[in-house]
Amino acid sequence: MDFFRQLELWHQKASDDIDLIDELNSIKNNQDEIADRFFKELEFGTGGLRGVIGAGSNRVNIYTIGKATQGICDYLTANFKNPSVCIAYDSRIKSDLFAKRAAEVFSANGVRVYLYSELMPTPMLSYAVRKLKCDAGVVVTASHNPAKYNGYKVYGSDGCQLTLEASEVVIGHINIIDCFDDVKAVSFEKALVDGMISYISEDVIDCYLDEVSKQSINSNVFNGSDLKVIYTPLHGSGNKPVRRILSKMGLSDVEIVKEQEFPDGNFPTAPFPNPEIRQVFECALHMAEKSKPDLLLATDPDCDRVGIAVLHNGEYVMMSGNEVGILLLDYILKERKNKGTLPECPAAIKTIVTTNLAKKICEKYNCQLFDLLTGFKFIGEQIVFFEKDGEENRFVFGFEESYGYLAGSYVRDKDAVVGSMLICEMTAFYKKQNKTLPERMKELYDEHGYYINLHLNYEYEGMAGMQKIVQIMQKLLNNPPLSFDGKDVTDIIDYEASESLCIKTGVKTKITLPRSQVLHFIMDGAEVIVRPSGTEPKIKAYVETNADTFEKAQECAAAIEKEIMKFME
Repeated sequence: MDFFRQLELWHQKASDDIDLIDELNSIKNNQDEIADRFFKELEFGTGGLRGVIGAGSNRVNIYTIGKATQGICDYLTANFKNPSVCIAYDSRIKSDLFAKRAAEVFSANGVRVYLYSELMPTPMLSYAVRKLKCDAGVVVTASHNPAKYNGYKVYGSDGCQLTLEASEVVIGHINIIDCFDDVKAVSFEKALVDGMISYISEDVIDCYLDEVSKQSINSNVFNGSDLKVIYTPLHGSGNKPVRRILSKMGLSDVEIVKEQEFPDGNFPTAPFPNPEIRQVFECALHMAEKSKPDLLLATDPDCDRVGIAVLHNGEYVMMSGNEVGILLLDYILKERKNKGTLPECPAAIKTIVTTNLAKKICEKYNCQLFDLLTGFKFIGEQIVFFEKDGEENRFVFGFEESYGYLAGSYVRDKDAVVGSMLICEMTAFYKKQNKTLPERMKELYDEHGYYINLHLNYEYEGMAGMQKIVQIMQKLLNNPPLSFDGKDVTDIIDYEASESLCIKTGVKTKITLPRSQVLHFIMDGAEVIVRPSGTEPKIKAYVETNADTFEKAQECAAAIEKEIMKFME
């Protein structure tokens, strides 16, 4: 590809966009920078697009946003009569601009737009799609990525992220569109006057919060608990809804981290605004030195993930997504059984990279556990299947190791608003028993065995990095390791080939999950799963070990991590 010709084309076509032209001028003598921006089109994946904000076909800007939106319009107008769409956006750089651009393109194509008037969490987009009976939804976000990223996710009429089949059709439409010449648009102000764009009413927000509150199990637990919480929205969209739901449920002692309270897409106090990382709690920890709250709570910028640190033996202990998910699963099943509200055939859902301790918990309460591919979209899709079969009430809880949780079927995506509410409720419940969450977690480990989970990321930037990722995955596929830390691999599951290989017999068995570029190595007491990220230039590896002691499980996990690193060189 002639990258310099592409550079000149963008100079001509985007001449009215001062930000993009300034950026293009700044790189005109840097061949590597030019190549990185133009060596490919920004890819629309199975759920949407994500990338670095900036100029070029491999960047997020109003032109690549417009191109993707035009493709979605072509899909909607071909499949729905008088189609409509909901749009939400978070606090990221240019999220509001990109949301308006999407609205302008939808409107020009005859697609009715319902837009939140201010930043809102991703799950509230999922809710609005179904509440307003729209045919699709878009949320402008890059979730918990650093400030340089943005993008958007696309939802179907069921409030779930687009299915693999629908995504393929949409991608087909997008791929034939020129981002400059084929995108229709009308001014936002004109579409607003003409009624093609409407702002979503406060009633929809109130109804959403009512649905969240219905997921409470011990709704009066905050009375007499003296629970103290410090909450940070990490400059994102959780600030208002999380505070409203906690107040609605009767939790009054909630301090807000002032430095991180208001929207700021630069994330000045949290360059990696991911509640999995201890650094995002630094401001909260500083506040905690004075007030000594029971719980520190953090939601990511689009408020679909929530992380916590718990006061335990005088120190604040961060708990992993697997641990919090297990605690919530156990709490929901145990308390709903005690109250007689557990359905006759309860069902929980997790992803394949999420701890297998969930199987032990579900067995104890005769709860069916569904193990699905990575990505909460598959959990949402399973809820849709329940609904179609008239069994929606079976679903009690879904979670993934990356700090995403959902109780109830009012939305079809992970929801940090309901997650925050239930975590606070559970913390107050055990506090009344003079017990912390780490103490309750130890009880579960003592009962079911100790599980160690590692989530490893290996980054490969740029065009060379993309090729490296392909090479590594191909090497693992063609010459798979047959042991880790002396543990023999008993089975290898290749999700792209939809088959499981038994090493001992050589027999291959078909699996029913959708095709995905994932390799799964199973051993006695350990598992390793490797996959390329669908949204970032990374390979992700997930390690789980289990043993009768914490030390044994940890030692095994550390040894396996060292062996995995050899494949990533």
